Amino acid sequence: MTIKSICKASFFLSIFFLITFVAYTFFKDLDGPEIAISPETGRLSQNALLSVHLKDSSGIRDVQVSIRKNNVATPIFKKEFTEYEAEQTVDVSFKDVQLREGPLDLEIRATDGSKAGFGQGNTRTVLLPFRFDTKPPYISLKTGAPNVRRGGTGMVRYEVDEEVSISGILLETYFIPSYLQKDGSYVCFFPFPYSMTAQDFKKSIKITAVDLAGNVTQNRLNVIAHERRFKSDKLELTDDFLHTVQTKLYNLAPNAKTPLDCYLTINGHERAANARRLMDIGKDTAQGILWSGNFTPLPRSAARAGFGDHRILYYKNKVVGESYHLGYDFASIRNADVPAANNGRVVFTGDIGIYGNIVIIDHGLGVMSIYSHLNEILAQKGDIVEKGRIIGRTGTTGLAFGDHLHFGILVAGIEVNPLEWIDPKWIRDNITSRLGLQQNPQQK
Repeated sequence: MTIKSICKASFFLSIFFLITFVAYTFFKDLDGPEIAISPETGRLSQNALLSVHLKDSSGIRDVQVSIRKNNVATPIFKKEFTEYEAEQTVDVSFKDVQLREGPLDLEIRATDGSKAGFGQGNTRTVLLPFRFDTKPPYISLKTGAPNVRRGGTGMVRYEVDEEVSISGILLETYFIPSYLQKDGSYVCFFPFPYSMTAQDFKKSIKITAVDLAGNVTQNRLNVIAHERRFKSDKLELTDDFLHTVQTKLYNLAPNAKTPLDCYLTINGHERAANARRLMDIGKDTAQGILWSGNFTPLPRSAARAGFGDHRILYYKNKVVGESYHLGYDFASIRNADVPAANNGRVVFTGDIGIYGNIVIIDHGLGVMSIYSHLNEILAQKGDIVEKGRIIGRTGTTGLAFGDHLHFGILVAGIEVNPLEWIDPKWIRDNITSRLGLQQNPQQK
């Protein structure tokens, strides 16, 4: 082969590799970005916030969202990205979109960061059918105004005239979900927190619903709220007591410099953290009623401390803090068997700070019972238990210094007065009759 032919072959080979490189660069990615939206309700309103999720291995270059109606596309959102990341999410608000009620198409157009189209990238367009809905949901109460005592529990049943994404009770900023029942109604149990006055409670409680388009209804809920006085005592903190607390519960306040600091940290920071933990656990609840009849306390026991007992803490004749007891303490023999107070499902077992070893049973609709300071736990998370099954034994774990059971009731994660749930008449008057349930023999 001559030098001339070798050079000619090398030239054509270089051209081949160049064409191959260009083709690979510009045509290796011929697909536009993947496009997904949430929530996929098919409804929009000016309150709606739509998340658009984009994904492409070549990165995302830009995205545009338009309203297409009567063959006219009106852009409402556009974003160009300076960095072509493989995944992007944008939130599209409809607050300033002026539309009349009725059907429309949502057009989403996204371009990737590839070299396809001679550097322009691949574009994908999706057209999604929606309906613009401006009418808020209508709430129809099916129960009268509930009678609620401070520290107690209230209940309402109601219907909504359309499908909703969220519904329940607003207590100031705290949302308490309601639960859709088989008959199409919603049921909500809600707490009257011990820390609120009756006047503040009545002003703060609302019933709300958000439909699939994002339209919101908020109405004042009429409740008959009653005040209640709680027992108040002075508690002198001795040095011996404080040393005992620090020795036993040092792990709850490892940075405390003195026994008093240790106790005050546990009584303040740790107690508040435990309350937040109970709120989180309180979300893991069944959609229907699991319990039957009234709840039963620890058998053959005596009450040692009541719900809402106010303790003013003194150290060397100076006020250093306060606390509220948010359950009932029942004392029996040492290591007494602890039965489940009612039918339900175990949602938590383990240690929670001041409560020590604890079992929490869900009874449905946000109602739970708690059993703390246990010496021994005889149940596991997920167990389905019947009223009377032994789930543990009393003890002194947590912030307890005498063998007893701290029994509590949670409603939407907040501790309420357990005596109401123990009382058959209260169950009958405030739950059974209001829900139209058949009366259980234990409630007569």
